[in-house]
Amino acid sequence: MDRRMSVKWVLAAAAAGVLSGAPPVRAAITMAQGYGTDPNLTKSYRPGDLWPLTLTRSERQTAAVLCDLIVPADAHSPSASAVGVVDFLDDWVSAPYPQQQADRQKLLEGFVWLDRESRRRGGTVFVRLPVSGQTSICNDICYLPAAKPRFKTPARLFARYRDLTADAFYATVQGRADLRYIGNVPRSSYEGPPVEVLKLLGLT
Repeated sequence: MDRRMSVKWVLAAAAAGVLSGAPPVRAAITMAQGYGTDPNLTKSYRPGDLWPLTLTRSERQTAAVLCDLIVPADAHSPSASAVGVVDFLDDWVSAPYPQQQADRQKLLEGFVWLDRESRRRGGTVFVRLPVSGQTSICNDICYLPAAKPRFKTPARLFARYRDLTADAFYATVQGRADLRYIGNVPRSSYEGPPVEVLKLLGLT
């Protein structure tokens, strides 16, 4: 699975569903009444400053391995985990908002499924499998339309995880550079859109 294919999958990914039949995972964080005041957006915050982070060390390890299978390092940019995507995911699923709490449940159930499937195939947890074993599992769940019936539910989870990973990676400086995105950069001149693009849109 290369990065370019991952981006294509992100654009076509279906909505994620909660895994059924997985062992119970930790309960969602109790929601407070209201969200409180907005944070001071003129300050810089580190993960954990706004609310306690909830992923365990082993869950962060699983998250890192899975992130790097989705967005591995290559000649153009570092891997997802190298630019803080795991910190983003931990912060995201720790936030006390309905969407984030729903994603938290999905991710935790997904990690449980990965370890269970890894033990079934290789006798150990996902992070300890060889890369070939990790890739074999991901290949079975990486594309929902092609997933076998017994992999449909984890494939929906994988789609949501892939979305979050790609969103976080391509929001970083390194991710934008990998896309050759030139926005948010001062330029001394602007030549307009390429002629080829104008022709494609019928504007010439």
